[in-house]
Parts: sequence; structure tokens; C-alpha cells
Amino acid sequence: MNALEEAQARHRKENKDLQGRITQKKKQATKKTRKGANDECAELERQLKEAQAAELAALCGDAPEDEPEVESKPENDARVAPTQDETLAADLQKTAISDPAPSEEAQPKRNRQKERLARRAAEQEAEAIKTEEEAAKLPNWKRQERTAMLKAFKTHKLDEKEIRPDGHCLFSSVADQLDQAGIDLRTKNDAEKTEAFRYKAVRRTAAKYIKGHPDEFEAFLEEPLPAYVQKIENSAEWGGQVELIALAKSYNVEICVLQDGRLDKFSPEETEEEVEKIWLAYYHHGYGLGEHYNSLRKAP
Repeated sequence: MNALEEAQARHRKENKDLQGRITQKKKQATKKTRKGANDECAELERQLKEAQAAELAALCGDAPEDEPEVESKPENDARVAPTQDETLAADLQKTAISDPAPSEEAQPKRNRQKERLARRAAEQEAEAIKTEEEAAKLPNWKRQERTAMLKAFKTHKLDEKEIRPDGHCLFSSVADQLDQAGIDLRTKNDAEKTEAFRYKAVRRTAAKYIKGHPDEFEAFLEEPLPAYVQKIENSAEWGGQVELIALAKSYNVEICVLQDGRLDKFSPEETEEEVEKIWLAYYHHGYGLGEHYNSLRKAP
């Protein structure tokens, strides 16, 4: 692989990595910070494109072509004896060519392409410094969120159980809480009883409730209910408020969700009996994939 192919391969990876960062930033943005995040993402894309273009130009740039030499042919090939004046003029011309004046020495040609690349590199460095300075002025949402959550954990006397950050995290967290409370997950086989696959039983339970109560949920869905139910049960589709409502009613529990230090509750059908409470932690900024749920167990 030559230098150009290596650069192109690296550029493809850089573009893919940047798109991942941009997706993460946009997911983490709130209404107040969305414009700033979008501007920052656009600036990152512009800087990367310019840097890559400069590198490709340096690798592919063609040197200025020399002007072709044109042979001068005499219009008349007939040999004519030079006159005395012509001989004297020719001698003077030879003297001038063989001993040129110092002021007429050829100067090295300017490499304008390198000068342009140097100016562009300096501009990009200045832009990068400016972007870093502006980013440093933005609030650290991840740190603020974590501080608020730790305070809430202490208030409610809870310990956090880390759940794998993937599309199943809500269902895995609910499964952990139900297991802690001694509530049957409604598993179908022994595999679903293991910690790694308990989320499957919870997904199936949520999908079954949503499918059986279309009037409660269809207004909140952006796609036909059958297709939505299929994704919830059989894929790694992220769960949210719709699934929390369905699970609270299916398992007859009150789901308490701590988010940025505040408490949201999802209750089952109205009943005079006291129901079991289960606790989840919801993060908007704390994890690379975006939204995430952890299980919250009672502190000893």
C-alpha cells in the first residue's frame, strides 16, 4: 500500500470516528445546548475535511511543468559568410553569456503550494485553539449529572449496580430489581434465568402488555404498533417511558427512576394495597452511547 492509499484509508477511519463523536454529542445535547453542539459538530467536520484535503494535496500535488524547449530553425538553410560587423557582435554576445553579471543570476523559484499549505495549517491550528477555549467554557454536564445522582443515592439510601451499557440496559436493570424483590420474571427457560439473559423475559413481558393495550400506547408511537412490539421483544431497541409504564403495570410494582437528582415514578393500576418499589438510575450524559439505566439496590 503506497502513501496515498494509506492516507485515504486513514481518512475513512477518521471520518467514521468523527461521525461517532458527532452522534454522541447530539444525543447528549439538551434544548439549551443543541445549537452550540450542532455548531461545534459542523466545525469539527470542516476542520477534518480541510486537514485531509491538505494532506492529499501534499501527496498528489504536481510540480510545475517546465516550458518545453523550442528549437529555432533558420528560415534559410543556405550558409552565408558573416560580415566583419556580425563577427564582432557574435564575439560580444559570447562574452556576455560566458560571464554574466552577478545581478542577473537565476533566483530559486517560490513554492507557492507549500506556502499555501503552511498558511492553511496555521489557520487550522488557530481555529483548533479557539474551539478548545470555547469548549472549556461550556459546563461539564457529565460531572454535574454525576454529582446530583450521588447526592440522590445518599438521600434515598441506595447503592448503584452497574448494568452493561447497551440497548438492553433498561430491561436488565428492571430484571435485577425484580430479582432483588423476589418477583417472578416469567422466564420461559433456564437460560433466561441467568443474569446475562434475564432481560429477554422482561422485554417479552413489556411487549405483551403494549400489544394487549393498544389504546394506551398508540398515540405515543411513531410507527405501527405491531412493528414496534416486534422490535421491543426481539431486538436491542432502547426502552423508555412507554416500556416503564407497561412493566409497572405488568409486574404490579412502582418503578422509581432517579434522573439528574430528581425522582420520577411509574405506578401500576390503582389499588389500595401497598406495592413493591423498584429503583433505577437514568443517565443522559454519563455514558458514551447516550441514554443509560442502572439498577439501584437498597444500601446495607
